[in-house]
Amino acid sequence: MNESTQPKKWKLLLVSWLFVYPVINVLFALLFPILQDLPQLLKTLVFTVILVPLMGICIPLLHK
Repeated sequence: MNESTQPKKWKLLLVSWLFVYPVINVLFALLFPILQDLPQLLKTLVFTVILVPLMGICIPLLHK
């Protein structure tokens, strides 16, 4: 891809944020009741173990 056909950085950031924000909210709604008694570092680990692979799969598809 040459520079003129690449999407603008702000568009890539916006698409990424529009994916991440709702996914984080869904994860909190679904998992927080289950994980609320765990230490914060462990809760964060669980959320990131789910979120990062989802981002790796979905965001490139959304950027097309």
